[in-house]
Amino acid sequence: MRWKDQILSLAPYQPGKSKDEVKRQYGLEQIIKLASNENPFGCSKKVTEVMTKESTYYALYPDGYATDLRDVLADHVGVKKEQLIFGNGSDEIIQIIARALLRPGFNTVMAVPTFPQYKHNAIIEGAEIREIPLQDGNHDLDQMLKAIDEKTNVVWVCSPNNPTGTYIPEERLVTFLSNVPSDTLVVLDEAYYEYVVAEDYYNSVDLVGKFPNVIVLRTFSKIYGLASLRVGYGISSAEIIRALEPVREPFNTNSFAQLAASQAIADQQYVEVCRSLNRQGLEQYYLFCNETKLSYMPSQGNFILIDFKIDGNEVFQYLLERGYIVRSGVALGFPTCVRVTVGSKEQNEGIITAMTQFLKERVQ
Repeated sequence: MRWKDQILSLAPYQPGKSKDEVKRQYGLEQIIKLASNENPFGCSKKVTEVMTKESTYYALYPDGYATDLRDVLADHVGVKKEQLIFGNGSDEIIQIIARALLRPGFNTVMAVPTFPQYKHNAIIEGAEIREIPLQDGNHDLDQMLKAIDEKTNVVWVCSPNNPTGTYIPEERLVTFLSNVPSDTLVVLDEAYYEYVVAEDYYNSVDLVGKFPNVIVLRTFSKIYGLASLRVGYGISSAEIIRALEPVREPFNTNSFAQLAASQAIADQQYVEVCRSLNRQGLEQYYLFCNETKLSYMPSQGNFILIDFKIDGNEVFQYLLERGYIVRSGVALGFPTCVRVTVGSKEQNEGIITAMTQFLKERVQ
């Protein structure tokens, strides 16, 4: 087989351990998964109510244009219907953008560490990758600008950033966008947009109107609690969406996902509740870190990166054996950290107790 050279040494995406896997391995009765930034409260009751009533979708192809969801979402976001593109999660839209714009002889600019799928897809397409280290956990926009040249086709900006939870204030982002060449696409990945409470966070829909080279990515996998159904979307100019659409696979969002997402949008009260509970959960972790003198990054997402100053795999393994699945920072570019998804009040209390015990045993 004449494979692309670049994929022969490329590792596939490694998801976190499943609850069933950990149960079997360690013989535990209860497993709490706080590793993949899922919503611990699930989805809106409006979603579950309508999903249990639908049984006619199995034999029919989904609406390839996602008409009903498109109508609802366009109204909710405040854009025209032709300014939206849908994906099998926002992951697929990242793949679509890479496939459409990245190729040998051209480059792409991104922060590091950040969401790994930007780099992963760029490698597959054979583009040059220019990674700019975070500065105190934040995007170094000045250095990213310096890395852009006439061969830069895509710039990736993750805000809030995964895995740090940091965000880019409006003034800094607008200055950055004003200096990016108009023929370079800037991707604003906002997977955690609905969790943001920072007052100086930007309005990305307004930015799409001001900067015709910007596309915004969002998802229903996080605060909406629909990760298993895989539906995400992009917001941009009609021209950019038109150029990307031929790269999108037909029927890429299934009928159940479209229905569920439409219902989820209709329940913004649930979104508000989840946002509020998430902030309360973060405060639990902030208090723990301050009391134990552990460094952390204040987060605008539904997760927190905590620095234990030792091998993150050691912390990960200790918690795993006690029924808590988190993400080791070793694989995320922060080798002495773990990333913990904010759970329910009780889940947070449980893992904080386990982390406190770890620190006591480690000191002894």
